[in-house]
Amino acid sequence: MKYYISDLHLFHKSSIDFDNRPFEELADMHEYIRTHWNSKVTNGDTVYILGDISMRGNAEALISFVSTLRGRKVLVRGNHDDVSDYRYKQLFMEICDYKEVQDAFGGKNYNLVLSHYPIFSWKNMDKGWIHLYGHTHNSQEDQMYQNALQEMSAKCEHLHQSMPSAINVGCMKPWMAYEPRTLKEILEKQEEGELS
Repeated sequence: MKYYISDLHLFHKSSIDFDNRPFEELADMHEYIRTHWNSKVTNGDTVYILGDISMRGNAEALISFVSTLRGRKVLVRGNHDDVSDYRYKQLFMEICDYKEVQDAFGGKNYNLVLSHYPIFSWKNMDKGWIHLYGHTHNSQEDQMYQNALQEMSAKCEHLHQSMPSAINVGCMKPWMAYEPRTLKEILEKQEEGELS
């Protein structure tokens, strides 16, 4: 099974206020994330973390916490990820800045472009490839990005057949609810209109 999530911002106290996260303290957020993560992810699963696991917090505490999260972790680096500590690097199956993967469910294959940052024009966006990203949280910038994609789709003839699909998988998004999600879960929320 493959899972996706972004922008955990562990050990980043101001992230609770910045995102209006529903936690009193960082310890509450950390415990919620660990419990929900480990209740669904097995050590045979792959979790694609699209950046900003932490805000360069205490290395010992961060290493200790991330080591308790199940699954084979792939880090698609974000602007707050410091992977200079060798012990921390060893917690990831792979560390990269950009990744293309294939996922499948319901008898259908999906091609995905993964990055921390939203990409305005990504590989095969006119052929149904889906872009998963983070970084923009619940900001006006994120809404402007989504609006720009819709406008581009409406005005560009080659995109009429396949509306570009770019989905923010930041943990604070309602469809993510601070836990890794499968592509199936994410796309079902999109169909229900919860991604707008």
